[in-house]
Amino acid sequence: MDIKDLQKIVINALEDVKAQDIQLFDTTGLTSMFDRIAVASGTSSRQTKALAMSVRDKVKQAGGNVVSMEGENTGEWVLVDLGDMVVHVMQPTIRAYYRLEEIWGEKAISLATAKRTPRKPAVAAKTASKTSGKKTPATKTASEPASKKRAPRKVTTKTAVTETAAARTPAKKTAAAKKPAAKTAKPATKKSASTAAPKSSAKRKAAE
Repeated sequence: MDIKDLQKIVINALEDVKAQDIQLFDTTGLTSMFDRIAVASGTSSRQTKALAMSVRDKVKQAGGNVVSMEGENTGEWVLVDLGDMVVHVMQPTIRAYYRLEEIWGEKAISLATAKRTPRKPAVAAKTASKTSGKKTPATKTASEPASKKRAPRKVTTKTAVTETAAARTPAKKTAAAKKPAAKTAKPATKKSASTAAPKSSAKRKAAE
């Protein structure tokens, strides 16, 4: 669980049972064992137990990890170990004696910032993914017309080749058909010439 989500759950759990003088500290620069410490006061041992149990239950409901819980027998000082965060619920006299704020209070975090919902970056990431998701169909649609334009070019070249081949073959056939016509025309001229020759010879004989 994110530390910002965890600290928000802890503060809300303490406020639900009306904890007093809630303070939150950032301990990342002081120790590597945990990142946050929360200190709160309860007016009685019964309230300190209830505060610690509220923190434990709310963190478990949110899916967080509760490492351990100590001091619930007496209720004077109840510690809830959440791994990245440690919660100290103490009675006022015990709290004034140990002064944990002086040890861990170098970087105090206001409760207003701790209770803010750290989901705005997640929403921005979602909107960014949505816009990127919108861009991808645009690229797909842009590539689809390109593929469609290429396909007709292949078809037209194929049809052009077949059409030109079909146009060439009839031309050869018609040329072949014309050649026999020319041959038949030549005998016709020979016959006319032969028939004309006997007529002229007959006239010459009659004249003589």
